[in-house]
Parts: sequence; C-alpha cells; structure tokens
Amino acid sequence: MPIPPPETQTVTRWKVVCDGGEGGLGHPRVWLTIPEDKGFVECGYCDKRFVIDRDHATGDH
Repeated sequence: MPIPPPETQTVTRWKVVCDGGEGGLGHPRVWLTIPEDKGFVECGYCDKRFVIDRDHATGDH
C-alpha cells in the first residue's frame, strides 16, 4: 500500500514550483511539470503532491 504524500495542493498551472514551504528550513527551489496523463506530480525533495484542477487549468502543458 503506497504511503500518502505529506501534503496535497490543487493548482491551476501545469508548471509549479516547490521550495518545501518552510522558509529557511525548506529545500532548494525546483520547477515541476504535471504530466497531462497523470494529472499530478510529486516533489522529489518533500513528496508534496501537486494536483491539476483541469476545469480551471491555464498555461502550457
């Protein structure tokens, strides 16, 4: 059984940025692209999951 990600955020852009959200305690800033077929992407540093809101999505994908 997979372990759920520590945090999930619904977004309207296919490209997102993650820095761990803890200010100086976070991680290096990384840009992530959500694959259209999956509809989500997880950060390789903190495992935060970004889920696209397809009804309100904007930008390139």
